[in-house]
Amino acid sequence: MSDTPALPDGYEFSADTARVDVDRVHGWLSADAYWAIGRPREKHERAMASSLNFGVYETVSGEQVAYARVVTDQALFGWLADVYVDPSVRGKGVGTAFVGRIRDHLKPYGLRRMLLATEDAHGVYEKVGFRPLDRPDQWMINLFE
Repeated sequence: MSDTPALPDGYEFSADTARVDVDRVHGWLSADAYWAIGRPREKHERAMASSLNFGVYETVSGEQVAYARVVTDQALFGWLADVYVDPSVRGKGVGTAFVGRIRDHLKPYGLRRMLLATEDAHGVYEKVGFRPLDRPDQWMINLFE
């Protein structure tokens, strides 16, 4: 898509789950992501196994600097989850470009909608087409925990 911001020089996007540094990602999420603090490793691995997984990597070292996953039926619906950008690269445009690449990767599936939840990164997502729900009163949640 032409409106997808470019990743900064020195970084590359990948949809290859085999490249994901599971130790690093679990560490980020379980220790530093408000929505996943304390998440057990086994639960994280099960979530990954049932999702499409994405990363951004430094092109020279191959070190992972961002992670996200999408829970989807690959036909109608997707839930963007666990988006995390390493603090060392925040503010460089990695997050916005990353989410745009994920959106573009999913486009061929013909999803009707992709949702996400965020407390503090609305501006990142708005740059690549996310917006508040038109009718939040139509949506419901069932919390199991």
